[in-house]
Amino acid sequence: MTSTDTGQRRRLSDSRPVITDLMDEATILSVAEEAWISLVGEEEVLVPLPGDLPGDVLSSWVDVVGPWTGSVVLTTGRATAEALSRALLREAAPEVLELEDIEDAFGEIANVVGGSVKAALPGPSALSLPQVGHAPLVRNPGDVCRVDVLWRGEPLTISVQGALPPLPVSH
Repeated sequence: MTSTDTGQRRRLSDSRPVITDLMDEATILSVAEEAWISLVGEEEVLVPLPGDLPGDVLSSWVDVVGPWTGSVVLTTGRATAEALSRALLREAAPEVLELEDIEDAFGEIANVVGGSVKAALPGPSALSLPQVGHAPLVRNPGDVCRVDVLWRGEPLTISVQGALPPLPVSH
């Protein structure tokens, strides 16, 4: 039995797409703004201005696996992650937020932003459950699209970064 190469299978010599070939900062900002309105509230806005992250940061992310593979990562100061969690939980927020509450709420924000990024990518993709902790390492600096914003005057970074190292260059 022989098979015909339809051109749909990826060949070893083909390059993998990088995120900057698939989306830009404006798309990521638009996706994040829509998620913010639905989760945090219409009066809560993201201002596209860079700010210096504090030394004590927390990240939440989801992994995307498909034609492009990588992570959608939100990084901010721990105090801002707590404030975001309170804004998401609204009246249901306990007086004292436990770390688990913050991880659940901050992870949910990454899940919604990541799901919207996934929907904007070509082809079928799968989304992992959210994770919270130290952000995954950037494996390929050429496969990163990053947006720096301020929320309530506090810095937040949204990074869409590839999980795979660059392919070797053939000679």
